[in-house]
Amino acid sequence: MQKDLKHYRQSYEKSELAHDNLPSQPLALFSAWFKDAEDHPEIAEPNAMSLATVGEDMTPTSRVVLLKSFSSDGFTFYTNYNSEKGKDLAENPKLCISFFWPALERQVIIQGIAVKTSAKDSDEYFRVRPRGSQLGAWASQQSQEIPSHQYLIDEMKKLEEKFKAGEIPRPGHWGGYLIEPFHFEFWQGRRNRLHDRVQYEKNTNGDWKIKRVAP
Repeated sequence: MQKDLKHYRQSYEKSELAHDNLPSQPLALFSAWFKDAEDHPEIAEPNAMSLATVGEDMTPTSRVVLLKSFSSDGFTFYTNYNSEKGKDLAENPKLCISFFWPALERQVIIQGIAVKTSAKDSDEYFRVRPRGSQLGAWASQQSQEIPSHQYLIDEMKKLEEKFKAGEIPRPGHWGGYLIEPFHFEFWQGRRNRLHDRVQYEKNTNGDWKIKRVAP
């Protein structure tokens, strides 16, 4: 049965992205937009981002992960290094992340190169995770086939017994990635589909070139 979606339509009229008031650094604009998303009551997880990778077979894969920090160095998230995304990044460290905040009618797309964070940084973040999440990092062999959900529950029980009330060390196969960006695109919805799209492209000397592109 075919589902007709032609009448799903939204007019974007909440804001604009003026070209004559753009910061020279993309992180400044991202920080401002992220703060708007954090403060918006309708946005539950402003740090949720779509992560797209391409592995050895050249098939793109996308999934939603959570951004855990950002700075002038880049954007950091954490995962199982043996997961599908981890294997993709081992083959091809180039990736794309995107944020969509529909309540603000805004989207940010960032292309970059992923490098593993240091063991020290991964350890520090692992220590502040809830204990259940720490155990989950041990219990789940992410992206691997399992017989049932009960299998995961049983693994958790074994790990709870193993570590009891003691400190849970970070698994060696789990840690962070720092995304070093080389391209940003900021998208602001506008009326009649004449959206604002502004791109920042990093030059070989490390400076950012700014350009407006058609929607």
